[in-house]
Amino acid sequence: MDFTLDRFDLDAFVAATLAEDLGGPVGAGGRDVTSESVIPADAMFAGVMDSRDAVTVAGLPVAEAFFRALDSDVEIDLLAREGEQVAAGTDIMRLRGRARAMLTAERAALNTVQHLTGIATMTRAYVDRIAGTGATLLDTRKTIPGLRVLEKYATRMGGAKNHRMGLWDAAMIKDNHVAVAGSVEEAVRRAVAAGIEQVIVEVDRIDQIEPAIAAGATHLLLDNMSPAILRGAVTLVGKRVPTEASGGVTLETIRAIAETGVDYISVGRLTQSAPAADVGLDFNQG
Repeated sequence: MDFTLDRFDLDAFVAATLAEDLGGPVGAGGRDVTSESVIPADAMFAGVMDSRDAVTVAGLPVAEAFFRALDSDVEIDLLAREGEQVAAGTDIMRLRGRARAMLTAERAALNTVQHLTGIATMTRAYVDRIAGTGATLLDTRKTIPGLRVLEKYATRMGGAKNHRMGLWDAAMIKDNHVAVAGSVEEAVRRAVAAGIEQVIVEVDRIDQIEPAIAAGATHLLLDNMSPAILRGAVTLVGKRVPTEASGGVTLETIRAIAETGVDYISVGRLTQSAPAADVGLDFNQG
């Protein structure tokens, strides 16, 4: 299995998650008392992971890592590709290995696939809703602490693009930064003077657009504007910098927002509010 993400240590994530579930590290005090007491040590189980709903798949390689961490000899077939849209009732993983290991890893593996697939599935619905408009869907930093890299991976599997990954890779000047700096112009000027290449500026009024661009903004986030106001803002910007609509975007409103001509639309609920996908793991005697 070859699954790597920038700034993400899969082995450390798996070890920490299993240790949380087992009350300690694997091999150093961590225990699954149910499997140890109920399942014979030499028992083998075969299982199939399937989706009960139509979903966009994400997280199967991470689930595989949980099973392999407890049984290096487990046989695993991934039956769906990451980012693939599958129908309800589709088998997405088949596995056979030591029963104790499989049952111990089951919850962590399912939690991961359910969460990431839920994000990818919601993301795909938003991407499909704006198809043909020319607008690109972005995620945000509204992620569960410790899971940002995985959650933003899941939005990519759903067809979105990642916004900045954190506070380190782009400046985003928001209302509180402006309040402390004294003005939009001064906040942008300071960021540009610091040598920051990407300076995103949140504006919630039309009259902030020209000062932000004049001071050196490279991207404008048009916050909580109606479609009518967005259309005027896009016209005023005139493609001098990319424009992004944000704030209160829903599946019902995103199409009208996209049709205003904005380049990007960011949606926090993709990672903040996506429901877990209904994915299960059914075991059969192997």
